[in-house]
Amino acid sequence: MSAPVVLITGAARRIGAEITQAFHHEGFDVALHYNHSVQEAKALAQSLNDIRKDSATTFQADLTNVPDVKSMGADVLQWRGKLNVLVNNASSFYPTPLDSASEEQWDALIGSNLKGPYFLCQSVAQKLRESQGSIINIADIYARNPLTSYSIYCIAKAGNVMLTKSLAKELAPDVRVNGIAPGVILWPNTDDQMSDATKHNVIKNVPLGRTGSPADIAQLALFLATKDSYTTGQVIAVDGGSSLSS
Repeated sequence: MSAPVVLITGAARRIGAEITQAFHHEGFDVALHYNHSVQEAKALAQSLNDIRKDSATTFQADLTNVPDVKSMGADVLQWRGKLNVLVNNASSFYPTPLDSASEEQWDALIGSNLKGPYFLCQSVAQKLRESQGSIINIADIYARNPLTSYSIYCIAKAGNVMLTKSLAKELAPDVRVNGIAPGVILWPNTDDQMSDATKHNVIKNVPLGRTGSPADIAQLALFLATKDSYTTGQVIAVDGGSSLSS
């Protein structure tokens, strides 16, 4: 029997790379999506193929560009002729204060966090129906309780939550659709994006008093996709208890 197939967006780095490795370890063949992180994506795919021959490959797409998204979806389906799991992980995250936010920022944040995932779901939905598959959307706790000055990102992630619930209804009973809302897992890439004082204030509001691990997200995604057959339309917070005070 051929291995199940998973497509993971934003698979090359950070949480995406952890999710990729977790599914591969579970026996999945992995389609790694990237946009700009070509070297990281190719290196990760090669390391997985060194473990299990011809078990991983890469696909490039700009998730803000719908023709790009649909083309990638078609290419992924052609790769193995099937798809069992889609993980919409790719995301852009940066502040957009109301006084200075631009239409370009709106398009980029809505595109990567909401529009891209929607049209990718559309492009692979039939194959997921055929495989009785699963969609996992990586949302954010800030979809529920917004982060100051990150309004466009929070709006996009709130839409991602509704995408999860809407498609859970529309694709039932064939496809289960769930979301994961990470709390503080990894800090932003650039030091100037979030000051030490801001980080301290964020952690102060986490009952467990620490950041989480990318493995926390990856293992839940794996569970929802492979071990659990009766959960759909849910968005599960992995946040050290942060949402208790929201």
